Amino acid sequence: MTAEAWLVAWMAVAGAAVGSFLNVCIYRLPRGMSIASPPSHCGACGRRIAWFENVPLAGYIALRGRCRTCGAPIALRYLIVEALTALLFVAAWWYYGPGVLLVSRLIFACALIVLFAIDLEHQLLPNVITLPGILVGFGFSLVTEPGWIASLLGMLFGGGLLFAIAEVYYRLRHEEGLGMGDVKMLAMIGAFLGWKLTFVTLMMASFAGSLIGGLVILSGRGGMKTALPFGTFLALGAALAAAVGPAVLEWYVGLWS
Repeated sequence: MTAEAWLVAWMAVAGAAVGSFLNVCIYRLPRGMSIASPPSHCGACGRRIAWFENVPLAGYIALRGRCRTCGAPIALRYLIVEALTALLFVAAWWYYGPGVLLVSRLIFACALIVLFAIDLEHQLLPNVITLPGILVGFGFSLVTEPGWIASLLGMLFGGGLLFAIAEVYYRLRHEEGLGMGDVKMLAMIGAFLGWKLTFVTLMMASFAGSLIGGLVILSGRGGMKTALPFGTFLALGAALAAAVGPAVLEWYVGLWS
């Protein structure tokens, strides 16, 4: 194997291992559990998971998605998150190359994966991810993209705009339309991506949310007041904005030129 192939393989292995840790966060954080203890165990029978069963990807496949002791099913999410994180690590290495920006984007991607999965299942965006994420994103902006001014404006634009929308909606309808978790998540996105790509994120998330909401209504599975996990759409929008946001902005500005 060439040196480049070895680096790609290493990134994939590192990504799968990080994905295994993200699964721990996704399961434990919304339940108020420590991510450090107790050791990994079967949620059905309580048996401690052996080290060889915890090998990312391979362990799930070898067990065929079931506990070795009681046969209880293991959520497919574990396999998906590990595979997705491995793929993202490789893609980020190819797209950004080595450097501080790569580290920043990988940390950002991991936070988005955790927030996406938790909000999808629990309609919750933990402060333990979003609030430190704001500080970490701004810290990286001091030494890499988007720069500290764009990062600061991104935090103010992202968090401030959603807060204003939520406040107006509440005063008009006397009920919550957006949670403060969404506000803090978009502020975190702004810290990492800057105000311009935060705008792209919000645009994409709003479009996706409207599309899914319309499908829910048309299918008869919900109505205008059906709550949708907007954090999942913000995560998707932010991931797309980080990858293709500059091209989308150039296209959009071109429409008005």
